[in-house]
Amino acid sequence: MRLLLILCIIISITACDKAPQTSIRFGLSNAPVTLDPRFATDAVSARINRLLYRSLVQFDENLRPIPDLATWEKMNLTHYLFHLDQTGRQFHDGKRLTAHDVKATYDFILNEKSESPHRGGLGMIQTIKVQDDNTLEFTLNKPDTLFPGHLSHGILPQQLVTAKHPFNTQPLGSGEFKFLDWPQSNHLRLQRLKDAQIIEFIEVKDPVVRVLKLARGELDLLQNDLSPELITWLEKRPELYVRKRKGSNFTYIGFNLKDEVTKQLTIRRAIAYALNREEIIRYVLGDAARPASGFFPSTHWAGNPNLGSYDYDPERAKKLLATVGINEKQPAHLMYKTTNNPLRIRVATVIQHQLAKVNIQIDIRTYDWGTFYADIKKGRFQMYSLSWVGITTPDIFRYVFHSESLPPAAANRGRWENKRADQLIEQAEAALTLEAQANLYRELQMHIFEQLPYVPLWYEDHVLAANLRIQGYELAVDGNYDGLKQATLGKE
Repeated sequence: MRLLLILCIIISITACDKAPQTSIRFGLSNAPVTLDPRFATDAVSARINRLLYRSLVQFDENLRPIPDLATWEKMNLTHYLFHLDQTGRQFHDGKRLTAHDVKATYDFILNEKSESPHRGGLGMIQTIKVQDDNTLEFTLNKPDTLFPGHLSHGILPQQLVTAKHPFNTQPLGSGEFKFLDWPQSNHLRLQRLKDAQIIEFIEVKDPVVRVLKLARGELDLLQNDLSPELITWLEKRPELYVRKRKGSNFTYIGFNLKDEVTKQLTIRRAIAYALNREEIIRYVLGDAARPASGFFPSTHWAGNPNLGSYDYDPERAKKLLATVGINEKQPAHLMYKTTNNPLRIRVATVIQHQLAKVNIQIDIRTYDWGTFYADIKKGRFQMYSLSWVGITTPDIFRYVFHSESLPPAAANRGRWENKRADQLIEQAEAALTLEAQANLYRELQMHIFEQLPYVPLWYEDHVLAANLRIQGYELAVDGNYDGLKQATLGKE
């Protein structure tokens, strides 16, 4: 209540006449890390790159692969032809996008020396041949019924790939938005090609300041990373509107499985039973989430509706911990890393309190996003919490859990080595039908649920807060920024 009163006072004191705005200003909690799709793994970078670059394949609302730049033919189990569309294939410098550009992009990702984090997900590609400017031939080293869905990376110009152009700060794509400038790390500008509408992405780390800027008209829209109190306050502002949509982004606790404490399954299971997810969702997240048991909701075609859940059971957690010598007199001590986002700190604090009840003492360490993310990728942690965003196909399991998928080439950040998981991943990839593959992935998800390299937490909802003059922006189930393709800026 005190926070909301302070906000109202600040708004009244600082209200002033403002010059009319011609750009759409999108407030971010974190700036993008890179504008090079070959290296982007953080959510903001991936979402902005979707606007800048086109890819061979996109996904429909049911997460099935559909053509973007190209259609495809499955010639046999390991042989695909991709045919580029005749229209809409132009880079922002005016040059035509051809099959040679596609090959150069994927050759770079597949080159071990390039250290692209997406290389691990494309290991089934044996050769890429250009038949002509409009046609490519992909030959696989093993059958993969989901192969087209792997080809969703933004395409770069061959000439600039060869010249080692700095796409990370000077992107050149073929998407519906082109890069204008990035004069400061916290201020990026794009331009929508169809009508020259300028979009400004402005990083404002503090959520209270971000909300104040929205209310004062210094920002036009915010998406996610807002506490329930701030959302409630925004809903009462007559010049703003708030919309919500159920999301599919998977939030979890990750563990270092080489650490002497967190490598113990008993301890991870105790942590799973000690967490009161419903309490956190209700009181910290404002009911803007659903409990999760795995990467995919049960409604996904490869989701497993039989996973069950780790219901809140602190007594069971204590009994499990007692079997490995952890009790009130000899508690466990773990370090938990998170970002310095206030909402994430609040979640971490509640988790700290809940685990203390079962004799696990948590030391919370908070960092700015860049430092935190670098530590996670390098394995410098015991426990941490993050979300996987934009997951569409179950090839994510190789990328995250196969014992060969270590950073920087992939994302097995906990260094999990499990022969059964590897076997199921490989069998699923080799399955000849979608049904057989789905069944194997469901079995894999049950195995992951039982072995807990991650403790599943929830699927967070998406929240949009915008000025009334912003029209046409629609929230996506995975939280992407594609709504900017249709968003318009009305009169003040």
